[in-house]
Amino acid sequence: MPINYYIFLSIALFAIGIVGVLTRRNAIIIFMCIELMLNAVNLLLVAFSKMHHMKALATDAATTVGTDGQLFVFFIMVVAAAEVTVGLAIIVMMYRNIHSVDVNFLNRLKH
Repeated sequence: MPINYYIFLSIALFAIGIVGVLTRRNAIIIFMCIELMLNAVNLLLVAFSKMHHMKALATDAATTVGTDGQLFVFFIMVVAAAEVTVGLAIIVMMYRNIHSVDVNFLNRLKH
């Protein structure tokens, strides 16, 4: 499959994530849109890694060139799992204290 399809899909996912972050007030939806943007970047990184690996494989059959991007994606997913844990804990504590997950309500807590 051509790399253009991966690029267009990644741009579409990232754009949906940006629109969700900028237009929604619900903290859980915003959090999911941030994760969507992170996964769009991961998809693009894996696609370019695979493309680079296929070009290197054409010249040398025993090459490991191009697998670094997939390793980066693995570590990004590990960090994202930790981020989800901490973020959901913060959202749950926010809901327990103020009985709402509306982000605009947090502006009132400054004063």
